[in-house]
Amino acid sequence: MKTTTKAHIKQQRNFGIDVGKTFLDIHVLELDRHWQIHNTTDEVNDLVKTLKRFNLTRIVVEATGGYERKVVEALAGAQMPVVVVQPMNIRQFAKAQGILAKTDKIDARIIAQFGAVMKPDIRPISSKKVRHIRDLLARKRQLMEMRTQELNRQQKAQKSLQATLNRILKFLNKEIEWVNIRLAKKVSEVTEWEATYNILLSVPGIGDGVAFTLLGELPELGSLTNRQVAALCGLAPYNRDSGAMKGKRRIKGGRAPIRTVLYMAMLSAIQCNSVMKIFFDRFVAEGKHKKVALTACMRKMMTILNAMIRDRRAWQEAEFIK
Repeated sequence: MKTTTKAHIKQQRNFGIDVGKTFLDIHVLELDRHWQIHNTTDEVNDLVKTLKRFNLTRIVVEATGGYERKVVEALAGAQMPVVVVQPMNIRQFAKAQGILAKTDKIDARIIAQFGAVMKPDIRPISSKKVRHIRDLLARKRQLMEMRTQELNRQQKAQKSLQATLNRILKFLNKEIEWVNIRLAKKVSEVTEWEATYNILLSVPGIGDGVAFTLLGELPELGSLTNRQVAALCGLAPYNRDSGAMKGKRRIKGGRAPIRTVLYMAMLSAIQCNSVMKIFFDRFVAEGKHKKVALTACMRKMMTILNAMIRDRRAWQEAEFIK
């Protein structure tokens, strides 16, 4: 990297980092400078020392399936304004400018431009304990998906193959049990979650699976508006209108793991939670499709949980029956 003057250092700087398995490409927007380093601990630590010389506005890092973790954790640990952005947002931003070419160097510049123009919010990076809990949650989802696949195969497999399928299912069940034990232990170690965890479990239909997922994937719960919590969970309906055409409202985006566990929990909740059952039956009686009614119940549940955590109070059925 070229020598930077003191005057330049005092100015605001937007950085973009394109992450790969082997290399990190860094671009400083205001200086139009680019350089590349290896994605190793030593070189990432050197990068942190270099960036400390600047008056940083934002460091935008593209999410790359976990390869970005090393640099994000190092930057966050140094109290730098780092933001992780989804690749789709970056590509759409590039296409809006007519930029179709794609190289690591170009991507780093686009990421820096995205930070300067779109100004994504700088949110605190989760602690090491919380990141470990999220990793365990991700592993549980993977194991559950594999078990579902094996169960589906078991239904169609010949009798001669049942033994191998049973062995795999037995192994997967043991692994899921191991993850559940680790999750319970790690969640109990985060003392600031104890009150929130107990409030969540007070709700009929909410078990450890949903509680652990909300604690790990939605730390903002209790500090959001109804619209914000619906959007973050991917439960906010979006318009699809054009001219005289009025399209169907559909949910999209948000944090998929939350939506997945809520869907399964709601199938149980409409059986054992009278508030959700009344709400569900009302929608069905109005002619809504059952999946639409379930989605509405999921959204209703999240707004209730958000209010409960905000007000630090446990479930009170009479309060929510309207």
